[in-house]
Amino acid sequence: MFQLLRCVPRVLGTAVAGLRAAAPSLPRLQPASRPCARPFGLLSVRARSVQLPGLLKPRGPCACGCGCSGLHTEGDKAFVDFLSDEIKEEKKIQKYKSLPKMSGGWELEVNGTEAKLVRKVAGEKITVTFNINNSIPPAFGGEEEEPSQGQKAEEQEPELTSTPNFVVEVTKDGSSKALVLDCHYPEDEIGQEDDQSDIFSIKEVSFQATGESDWKDTNYTLNTDSLDWGLYDHLMDFLADRGVDNTFADELVELSTALEHQEYISFLEDLKGFVKSK
Repeated sequence: MFQLLRCVPRVLGTAVAGLRAAAPSLPRLQPASRPCARPFGLLSVRARSVQLPGLLKPRGPCACGCGCSGLHTEGDKAFVDFLSDEIKEEKKIQKYKSLPKMSGGWELEVNGTEAKLVRKVAGEKITVTFNINNSIPPAFGGEEEEPSQGQKAEEQEPELTSTPNFVVEVTKDGSSKALVLDCHYPEDEIGQEDDQSDIFSIKEVSFQATGESDWKDTNYTLNTDSLDWGLYDHLMDFLADRGVDNTFADELVELSTALEHQEYISFLEDLKGFVKSK
């Protein structure tokens, strides 16, 4: 019985092979082509297109005829000419070609727009730090005065003065704390000639850990707006005994104004070079 079952596949295979040999060869079916559902124009720019989209057009030489491939317009040329004249005028009125020195043995360190004054006295280190950015008060004024006879309009322009906020840090040898006093120039005191009044004020006082660049907001800060006048006067005397007085404040204004003007001219020169670069 098992021998008969084994012979069945062989017999069927022989029969099928015979039928294939006798039947005519049929052509092989080819798969039907499907049209593309996404137009090629959305995938790439055709090589033979007459017009290209504006963003894909090759950049030609600039309009001024210098032959450069970068963006260079007549407006840029006028901008560069204006900056050249502005730089010349600013250098003409520049009061200090080099930064003025502070009296009292202060050592100056400048890092861009930030300046630091350091003085050491009898086991104490006094550090004054300020930044000239946004240090020129806005010009509040009413009606503009007409120039007087024989005086040019530009001669009546007020001289710009830099009055930055500054921070005084007092540290003692062997102490882990520094007394920090945040000071500023009140607008109503700027330009006053009264020797009795202080030309700067203390806004806040706090203790901070020495050697840390970032001061903690969790440390108590004393605001002087509601401070007893007796305590405030002693704080001002404390600063004056360490060289931070009206004379220092006047010299700091001169130094800050010179540094601000120097940085402004450098900014104009960098701006001119940036606009002019190809």
